[in-house]
Amino acid sequence: MVRWRRLVGRVAATLVAVTAGSLVPALPAAAEPVDGVTPYVVGGTRAAQGEFPFMVRLSMGCGGSLYSPRLVLTAAHCVGRTGANTSITATLGVVDLRSSSRIQVRSNYVYRAPGYNGTGKDWALIRLATPVTTLSTLKIATTTQYDNGVFTVAGWGAAREGGAQQRYLLKANVPFVSDATCNAYYGGEIIPSEEICAGYASGGVDTCQGDSGGPMFRRDASNAWIQVGIVSWGNGCARPNYPGVYTQVSTFAPAITSAAASLGG
Repeated sequence: MVRWRRLVGRVAATLVAVTAGSLVPALPAAAEPVDGVTPYVVGGTRAAQGEFPFMVRLSMGCGGSLYSPRLVLTAAHCVGRTGANTSITATLGVVDLRSSSRIQVRSNYVYRAPGYNGTGKDWALIRLATPVTTLSTLKIATTTQYDNGVFTVAGWGAAREGGAQQRYLLKANVPFVSDATCNAYYGGEIIPSEEICAGYASGGVDTCQGDSGGPMFRRDASNAWIQVGIVSWGNGCARPNYPGVYTQVSTFAPAITSAAASLGG
């Protein structure tokens, strides 16, 4: 089973393909992928410039969200151990990764969820060397109030299983899938207290390779975006009866908030 939705292949190469005929520089990740495959948004449409200003593309082939001006929230399986790390480049502020107006900032520290061992607890924070103060951040859900309904996912990952990474940010909507239904699909592999599922029984719309670490979000009672999930894993991309599996942000909100404070933001 394809567990991680990370970039296809190893990421220690000098260049990572973004879309056919175009390349963007990429720095080695802090660690090799746990599994060789990543996810992206399948069945999506192109996002408008400025629609999701908090979206982040990471150079190891993952996504993320701007938690604060200095911190990017992503998946634990996208990074190595906790500690100083200057090898990651975050690209922000654009839907077109080749845009001349893109913002690019290096990392200086990685914080990976304590106790992460490849199953569950799939969250991490990346501290940027300089703050990004011109973009909106994405607040996280602190209760299960918004862990239902229809969610939005976005990313630069593949638009089909095994496909190329995308130059332009894609978006899609996916409905909540109950823990019981999701666990039935996945043969009991879901951790209900730590993971949340979303997708269609018929397939066709999903995150995919390269979307790992990106946010799943929806509107809150004030019509503001709120993050409820982190792209984590799934069986392939957009397959029938295999919804995407996301880290349940509300479960880890206290730990994320505490870690963010210890990192200075």
